[in-house]
Amino acid sequence: MKVNLPSQPSDCFDLELPAGKRFDMVGFGQNTVDDICVVPAFPHRDSKTEVIRCERQAGGQVATAVAFAARLGLSAKYIGKVGSDENGRLSAASLAEERIDISSVVVSEGAHNHHSFILVDESTGERTILWERDSRLDYRAGELQREAICAGKILLLDASDPEAALQAARWAREDGIPVVVDFDKVIPISGKLLPLVDFLIVSSDFPQEFTGLKSPTASLLALRNHCEGFLAVTLGSQGALALVGGRCVPFPGYAVHAVDTTGAGDIFHGAFLYGLSQNWPLERIIAFSNAAAALNCTRLGARSDLPGMEEILKVMQRR
Repeated sequence: MKVNLPSQPSDCFDLELPAGKRFDMVGFGQNTVDDICVVPAFPHRDSKTEVIRCERQAGGQVATAVAFAARLGLSAKYIGKVGSDENGRLSAASLAEERIDISSVVVSEGAHNHHSFILVDESTGERTILWERDSRLDYRAGELQREAICAGKILLLDASDPEAALQAARWAREDGIPVVVDFDKVIPISGKLLPLVDFLIVSSDFPQEFTGLKSPTASLLALRNHCEGFLAVTLGSQGALALVGGRCVPFPGYAVHAVDTTGAGDIFHGAFLYGLSQNWPLERIIAFSNAAAALNCTRLGARSDLPGMEEILKVMQRR
């Protein structure tokens, strides 16, 4: 589909979403279980560090974004694989608790669920992630179902299973479904996937790594040569940078006391999807997404205590 790109921040996208879909959105991508350890400071090599607090929580890029969008009121479906272990059961149950359709979730027998150890620096809230992913969680040829992928009005993807994500994007485009992609790193098929993306919202490192340009603005501008859709970069506490009317426009973040930055980008995507579904002006969508992401940084974990609508709007009123 052709997205009407805003020429200024006050413009709306005016998306013509496909009719007759069962869900407002479908998410296909990563789910994880995170063991989160808060430490006084990130440990040095060959040292011992006391753990201040430790929790096990559900997370994952797409799973967290879908959970947040569902919490805001969108009807949502999640597609992905979970392990047959305890973590897999925990991850699937956490999505079901949010009233998300998980009928297309596949249990990969004998596989370990995607699992992360996250060290959170208590003084800054910044986190370092150590992760493992069982290759048996990848979709094999013929396993991914087009009917499930195309069951929503909007499709959200990440890069956890690249070949399957590429297939999903092709199906969605053929069905007139807008494709939103969350990239936190460059992968071998990035160049093939970018032309299929309608809304590309990436981490701060992606444009520079993909284009080879060191300037944040120059690298974002250069991405236009590979993707005709809406382009934006999340910048943590600084907010976001988006390409609007041929120029890079900053959208400032909201100052909070950060407890843990885990999941902030995922929450941004979930909030962006909600604003998109409501046809809000671009500046309101990103302000809403920045506020939601900032609030999520004030609690531990990706989605143990998701911010609510009233709380987000209250933060937005500060500006």
